[in-house]
Amino acid sequence: MPTPSSPLLPDERLAAGAARLASRYAGHFSPETVLGLLADSYTRLAEQARVRTHLVVLAERLTAERLDALAHTQGLVNGPTRVLFVCSQNAGRSQMAAALLAHRAGERVTVSSAGTRPADEVEPHIAQALTEAGADLADAYPKPLTEEVVEAADIVITMGCGDACPVVPGRRYLDWPVADPEAAPIAVVREIRDEIDAHISELLVQLAP
Repeated sequence: MPTPSSPLLPDERLAAGAARLASRYAGHFSPETVLGLLADSYTRLAEQARVRTHLVVLAERLTAERLDALAHTQGLVNGPTRVLFVCSQNAGRSQMAAALLAHRAGERVTVSSAGTRPADEVEPHIAQALTEAGADLADAYPKPLTEEVVEAADIVITMGCGDACPVVPGRRYLDWPVADPEAAPIAVVREIRDEIDAHISELLVQLAP
């Protein structure tokens, strides 16, 4: 593995994460592939961040998600149906949809979310509305849309990202025209949550074996 002073690392603190990921994905991906994705993940997250305290941790998590998706696409691992939610900022609608589907589907589905122009934090009322519904948003953070995650998705659900929404041949696309909860009062966020949950119910029926 490169040393902490490697010019490929935008932050020397990433070296420990690079070593962990290289060990975790040994046999699937080379250390160089892991390092390149980790550096890219950090750079993408840094572009949107106002506070960089947790960037190193988040970059490692984003890289792991991208490597999992890449392993799926290349047929290195098998898994359940993969659903990707995409909105503009990945701070409201797509976060709620991902959390609700993960809560209700469990291990039946692998869920991801991303934004075409990710914000630097999740909308404050989103976590409250989801907690009330029994869903967990504790580890959520706005993520940039990456090629690996899009290509690994079986179903891509767009939620207001317009022309910036990804289009990859062979994927099933759904569009859920749900209002944006940005800066909305909690009562409105609850209404949006319930509308999304109704869509989730329909999706689960379609995914049922």
